[in-house]
Amino acid sequence: MSLSIPAPRIVFLLLFLFTAGLMAFGYYLQYVVGLEPCPLCMTQRVFIVAAGLMCLFAAVLGSRPGIRRSAGMLVPLLCLAGSGFAGRHLWLQSLPADQVPACGPSVDYLLDNFPLLEALEILLRGNGNCAEVDWSLLGLSIPGWTLLAFIGIGVIAGWNGWRRFA
Repeated sequence: MSLSIPAPRIVFLLLFLFTAGLMAFGYYLQYVVGLEPCPLCMTQRVFIVAAGLMCLFAAVLGSRPGIRRSAGMLVPLLCLAGSGFAGRHLWLQSLPADQVPACGPSVDYLLDNFPLLEALEILLRGNGNCAEVDWSLLGLSIPGWTLLAFIGIGVIAGWNGWRRFA
């Protein structure tokens, strides 16, 4: 019995479905469980969506090697950036209580009262809200699982974009 590796377009489609599942779970935690996402959570969501949309693009148009290779470069780059924010989030969660930055205003307040670039800079820095661990599974918090997802998506997409396929 030999294991057959799916065509690159199928792998990109599966990666897109995985990112859609991650987003669905995030919305479940937000709207059903009642966990409010912090600014770094929202930033990680942006990178998950961007990587997922790039995977969908490659699944739809990936019969051309150039598109497949482009996705094989861009998706890992998006995942690398998202991993940076997940790593920062984990770092904030690991700080002792006396070193956690003060909690900041809501995203809506920042966007309403600051110029866009300044509001984005504040959001991307994270704050005390980001240091709270409201949910975990097997000892890993949400940003820990998100970091693992970014690594997996990036590695698979990079391999898939550059592998030889007949």
